[in-house]
Amino acid sequence: MRIGVDVDKCVASGMCAFVAPGVFGQREEDGVVVVLHRDPPEDQYEAVQEAAVRCPAQVIDVE
Repeated sequence: MRIGVDVDKCVASGMCAFVAPGVFGQREEDGVVVVLHRDPPEDQYEAVQEAAVRCPAQVIDVE
């Protein structure tokens, strides 16, 4: 699994960091998404998929 994000379109809702905190975080200054692990372990796949679906701006790309 590979993860990409479009930080320019991120609305800083924090849903990704809430759903998959081991994979996503947020920048302190503005809350924009930060990918902590671009190639996460297999046990995180379901959470990453859920974060992508629940992202209100749909900025998470999962391959």
